[in-house]
Amino acid sequence: MSFLSYDFMKNALVAVLIIAPLFGLLGTMVVSKKMAFFSDALGHSALTGIAIGVICGVKNTNLSMIVFAIVFALALNEISRKVVVSKDTIISVFSSASLALGLAILSKGGTFSKYSALLVGDILSITKGELLLLGGIFLVTLLCWLGLSNQLLAISLNTTLARSRNMKIHLLEDAFAVLVALVVMVSIKWVGILIINAMLILPAAAAANISSNLREYHFFSIIYALFAGLLGLWSSYYTNVATGPMIVLVAAAIYFGTYFYAKRFQ
Repeated sequence: MSFLSYDFMKNALVAVLIIAPLFGLLGTMVVSKKMAFFSDALGHSALTGIAIGVICGVKNTNLSMIVFAIVFALALNEISRKVVVSKDTIISVFSSASLALGLAILSKGGTFSKYSALLVGDILSITKGELLLLGGIFLVTLLCWLGLSNQLLAISLNTTLARSRNMKIHLLEDAFAVLVALVVMVSIKWVGILIINAMLILPAAAAANISSNLREYHFFSIIYALFAGLLGLWSSYYTNVATGPMIVLVAAAIYFGTYFYAKRFQ
C-alpha cells in the first residue's frame, strides 16, 4: 500500500515541500553568517517560551514561543555587540540558561511528559490549517529574502564595506534574527527542538562543499533539503522511525558525501 494512501501522510508530504526549501534557503545565510550556534540557541529557547506562557496562562504555545524567541533573539544580538568575549560564548550561555529554565519550570510536578514530543517533533500530526500557516510563513520569508539577501550577504562578507555603503547593519541583523526566530518557532512542533538546527545547517553546509558561486550555493542547498525531506519521510514510513531524525540522517549522509567528493575531485 502506498504511503500516500493516508491523509496524514499527504499532509506531511506537503509540509516537507514547504519546510525543506524554507530551511534550505535560510540555512545558506545562517551558515554564511556563522550563526549555527545562534539557531541552535533559538531552538532551545522554545521550552522557555512555553514555560513562560504556562506561567502567564497563555494557552496558545505557538504564540508564547514566538514572542519569547523574538525577544530572545534581539536581546542576544544586542548583548553580543556590547561584550568583549566571544559571541559563541555568549550564545552558549544564553542557550544553556534558557534550556535549563524551561526544563525547570515545565518539569515541576512531573508534567514535562506533556511537552516531551517537542524534542523530536511529529510532522505526521500536521493539519491542513497548520499547512496554511506554514505556507504564509514561506511567502513572508521569500519576500524578506528577496529584499534583504544581498545586504545581509554584504554584511557577512565585509562589515566595514557595508557600513561605508550606509547599510543599517544592526537593523538588518535584527531583522534576519527575527525572521530565523519566527521560522524556527513555527516549525519546531513538527521538526523537533533537538534536530531543527541540523535541518537548517546540513543542507547549506553540504551545498557549500561543492558550490563555486552563490547561485549554485542556494540551488544545491534547496535541492539537498528537499531530497533529505522527501527521502526521510518515505523511509520513516517503511522503517517505523520518527520522521525528523530520518530526515537529518539523510541530510548528514548528503553532507559527508559532498565533503568527500569535494576533497577528492575539487
